[in-house]
Amino acid sequence: MMADAREDARALFGASVRAALEAWPALQIAVENGFGGVHSQEKAEWLGGAVVEYFIRNADLELDEVEDFLGELMTNEFDTVVEDGSLPQVSQQLQTMFHHFQKGDGAALREMAFHITQRKCRVTATALRTARETDEDEDGADSVEEMEVTAMNDGAATDGVCPQHEPSDPDSQTIKEEDIVEDGWTIVRRKK
Repeated sequence: MMADAREDARALFGASVRAALEAWPALQIAVENGFGGVHSQEKAEWLGGAVVEYFIRNADLELDEVEDFLGELMTNEFDTVVEDGSLPQVSQQLQTMFHHFQKGDGAALREMAFHITQRKCRVTATALRTARETDEDEDGADSVEEMEVTAMNDGAATDGVCPQHEPSDPDSQTIKEEDIVEDGWTIVRRKK
């Protein structure tokens, strides 16, 4: 009887972890754009189980250890360095879920998973190209792509729920050709 309750709690913890990871914009972008290769979706599903096992095997984790583990998995499996500030937030969510799991508080786990699912953002990333990069691509030269990220919640751009950069004017997202110097550096100018 006790083992069944423990397995149910573990399954609930696993479902909560998957909900948190599925709502993580950095992971969504990596999967959506195939950063983990052709098996990106399978890697994302595996990631949920790996995180659950990591918590089960290391019951007294510190927040920075969770951040390091997630960051390492994103780098190794999806060739992605997470620099949007979401890593500490997701790590804290996972750690809070694990504490509820340890206390046997299934109601709190269900509530967290429900709220995460409700706030879940759909994230899209589109490549930005400058006129110079387009010319270079036609010549067959290598170019660096920048990604523009848009977070959506129920079809509308969100305000504060998902991290999203909102430009003050439409030209601020465009890199002008004269701002790229010959050695590949980009000149950053102050707003006027």
